[in-house]
Amino acid sequence: MGAKIIPVISIRKRSSKKQRALEILVRLKRLYPDATCSLNYSTPVQLLVATILSAQCTDERVNLVTPALFSQFPDATSLANADLAELENLVRSTGFYRNKAKNIQAACRMIINEFGGHVPKQMEQLLQLPGVARKTANVVLAHAYGMNAGVTVDTHVKRLSQRLGLTEHTDPIRIERDLMRLLPQPDWENWSIRLIYHGRAICKARSPACDACELADLCPSAFQVPQVTGKAKVEKV
Repeated sequence: MGAKIIPVISIRKRSSKKQRALEILVRLKRLYPDATCSLNYSTPVQLLVATILSAQCTDERVNLVTPALFSQFPDATSLANADLAELENLVRSTGFYRNKAKNIQAACRMIINEFGGHVPKQMEQLLQLPGVARKTANVVLAHAYGMNAGVTVDTHVKRLSQRLGLTEHTDPIRIERDLMRLLPQPDWENWSIRLIYHGRAICKARSPACDACELADLCPSAFQVPQVTGKAKVEKV
């Protein structure tokens, strides 16, 4: 690793934050060329529901839950009219199931009553839906409608953007604004998905694998995060 550490200092000193962000983006595209949304869905409303369920839960767990959920309640109308107790039971294993079920049903009712049965395509309208904040709205707009309205900031994007020195903030909205200034709009969601992949594979919350990281020479935090031994908690995505 000696040869790899030498250029770290020089690159950090001479590169602006935006230059580093763009170089990181190039490398992430090379590392994860086929990266895409990990949630399984067939329609915009199913993506909305899956994303709501993914809060404080892994995408893997959500994908285990949604086949039975969408088999019984495939659209906004059926979800809006579902028995709430049955809905809660179907999403129970994703955690916070009562709030999630309540928000899903309320959001679907609003979609039917105020948006003609269609998931809105505007950020402002999406944010009116119960249980929907910018993270969920960005995912829906990007993957259901191909619209890059912002940068999705989940726990991985937050952690890695801080470690990479691209933001000093902890608030997701401020982190998103910093990243939107640094990255070209067509790559806003592209960035998030690939950074999530990298966070899962390499730059983990505990004991990041800096020695195996292709971004180490661009990262101010490389080899500085304490290594933690023992069983780590499951990360939420």
